[in-house]
Amino acid sequence: MSTIPHSSHWGAFTAVVTDDAVTEIRPPADDAHPSPMLRDFAESVDSPLRVRRPAVRSSWLEAVRARREAHVRPSEDRLGEQHLDEHDGPGHLGEERRTHLRGSDPFVEIDWDEALDLVAGELERVRTVHGNAAIFGGSYGWASAGRFHHARTQLHRFLNAIGGHTSQVGNYSFGAAAAILPHVLGPAQFANGRLSSWDVVAEHTQLWVMFGGLAMKNTQLESGGLSAHPIPERLRETRAHGCRFVSVSPIRDDAPDVVDPEWMPIRPNTDTALMLGLAHTLLVEDLHDADFLTTHCVGWERFRDYLLGEAGDDTIVKDADWAAAITQIPAETIRALARDMAAHRTMISVAWSLQRADHGEQPFWAALALAAMLGQIGLPGGGFGYGYGATGTMGSWQHPFPSPRLPVGDNPVTAPIPAARIADMLLGPGEEYEFDGEVRRYPDTRLVYWAGGNPFHHHQDLNRLRRGWTRPETVIVHEPFWTATARHADIVLPATTSLERNDLGAASGDRRIVAMHRALTPRHEARSDWEIFRALAARLGESDGFTAGRDEMEWIEHLYTSTRAAASAHGIDLPDFATFWEAGGVDIPQGSTVLLEDFRTDPDAHPLETPSGRIELFSETIAGFGYDDCPGHPAWIEPGEWLGAADAPPGSLHLVSNQPEHRLHSQLDMSGGSRSAKVSGREPCRLNPADAARRGIADGDIVRVFNDRGACLAGARLSEDVRPGVIQLSAGAWYQAADPTVDGSLEIHGNPNVLTRDRGTSRLGQGPAALSTLVRVEAHRDAAPAVTVTSRPPTFVD
Repeated sequence: MSTIPHSSHWGAFTAVVTDDAVTEIRPPADDAHPSPMLRDFAESVDSPLRVRRPAVRSSWLEAVRARREAHVRPSEDRLGEQHLDEHDGPGHLGEERRTHLRGSDPFVEIDWDEALDLVAGELERVRTVHGNAAIFGGSYGWASAGRFHHARTQLHRFLNAIGGHTSQVGNYSFGAAAAILPHVLGPAQFANGRLSSWDVVAEHTQLWVMFGGLAMKNTQLESGGLSAHPIPERLRETRAHGCRFVSVSPIRDDAPDVVDPEWMPIRPNTDTALMLGLAHTLLVEDLHDADFLTTHCVGWERFRDYLLGEAGDDTIVKDADWAAAITQIPAETIRALARDMAAHRTMISVAWSLQRADHGEQPFWAALALAAMLGQIGLPGGGFGYGYGATGTMGSWQHPFPSPRLPVGDNPVTAPIPAARIADMLLGPGEEYEFDGEVRRYPDTRLVYWAGGNPFHHHQDLNRLRRGWTRPETVIVHEPFWTATARHADIVLPATTSLERNDLGAASGDRRIVAMHRALTPRHEARSDWEIFRALAARLGESDGFTAGRDEMEWIEHLYTSTRAAASAHGIDLPDFATFWEAGGVDIPQGSTVLLEDFRTDPDAHPLETPSGRIELFSETIAGFGYDDCPGHPAWIEPGEWLGAADAPPGSLHLVSNQPEHRLHSQLDMSGGSRSAKVSGREPCRLNPADAARRGIADGDIVRVFNDRGACLAGARLSEDVRPGVIQLSAGAWYQAADPTVDGSLEIHGNPNVLTRDRGTSRLGQGPAALSTLVRVEAHRDAAPAVTVTSRPPTFVD
């Protein structure tokens, strides 16, 4: 028996290993709330859904082998066996390789040498004939807590070493916020960790208004791992100091019971209107801080005129009565809350989920304007905070030095697409689109290379994505498990899990850097992404550019040593690598933060990174873009789909496709914890008992959730915690079509992204607008197909 220090998205732990198997998971002794998903993480290593050997889709392999035999050049090496022919376009190769069969074709297992030759040959063909921009290597995803073996980073480093690739900018988590904040507040980090720390909030905050709630399930997770789960205790401390909590959300349990929250069951997608109604009350009742608005902001007069209905052609007064009609929160409740916010030290928090909707930039901007009107920005316990509760380290002290990270090098292809515009790119090569003040064109994508992440989980309108997914000539995927993305690939290379390799676990808001020792031997024929890319780089003549002459442990030591030097520059002493590795990690001294304290004290000496150096309540830059879907000040713009729409189909419910409780996004959906939460093997959906009764739906029924984009089956759970008119179906159930050969086939596992709209939040941010979705629901009385995607691998042929 041996004990191995390691870490994961769900927390740090010690693995007890006997005979090359994890027999026990021990969280840190001082972690009062360890994640139960650690058990599933350890068990997943030996899942029957592991990708055991390199596998190639049968039709694709047949076509490539036939072409190779027809065009072989005996005098050339293996990479030169096929002609690099300009006629190898989507139509020609797509017909031969039968790309429409992705997701339904069986696979052929092959040896590693042939698999690597196939991948290297395709990369060489595409970059030579079509240019590196025709290679898409977005690979959005958390991958693993390890910072060296982070799959997306490894992929980008490799593709940059061979001449570059089309990448992504922004993300699905807070893409709209990341686009607007640099114009009006400063870097996107204000949405991802720049917050007043919990100790400050617990002591000073008297009223906390949580737009979108503060869901405890999200605090169990962190992309770089976390050494403990302190947020439940932090919230208890805050409540014990007398803080009052108000949760504004269509879901009651978006806020934890431990803080005894008051629930404002708002109509989905109307938070901006509520914020404007609150702001109007502060204005007309002279409860706003005119001095702060003058000294620390620009554009106040323009925003004030908008609130009063005096902004040109817009004569609508944005008062509490106006907001009540939109939000279905009573006007007197709105006015009373505004008065209480002005009378107390108030924290305004905004969940990431609010900006994953039509015009998702607006609630983040409106919350900033509301906080500015209160004049408490930069005061202990007051102001605003984007993302409290989004991950397990949000609100923790942020290190003044960067966490370990593998450098990706320079990408010669300088036109990334917005992260959530993948299907647009695949379906519209050469088409123009607008993004953050620029007009760009989508590349002609010939090859998709995916390592880490699952677009058949996180992308919207999966039927549309499947149509786009047939366009590239080749799709290559690295995966430990047979996810939906792996099943829709041409070449699947088996990747190790983090327990099968050495690494560093670190997050900028966590108190510890973890030495992640390898606990298990790699299963079957799995190799790390690093090993795969090192072999490919050698085949393509770019070995030195990728490896920099280091092996795995030399890189891990280099990354730690670089971080140690950066910490030392800030007066923080970390031990040398050998000591760190032997000890299993190192703790980092913690500090305390009041967000924007220096800016408040002296805005001239500590200006913001905005064009004016101030908070921009009106942005000349954004106004200059001329976007009707994102004007120059915070504004209420009606979503394309919402319950207040005049053209909403009768019987519509608003779909809330939030993050799941029993897994991370789609990770571990095949494991025991996630599967035990299913209803008849399908993802549970929650709806209000009154809505269920009107549709003849009982608890435990299989239901069909549908709209014009698609349909899925789910298992009904009735709950008063869900506002009437709303249905909640968490994202992440592995996609499974009833008939994968039919476009738009019924999805049978409960994946809500067959229903969500694939459009950008606005031309400014182009973030995902998944939470602006209406659906209908009915009991499914026919026999339901069996869900096999989380229990059986795909079909293989010789």
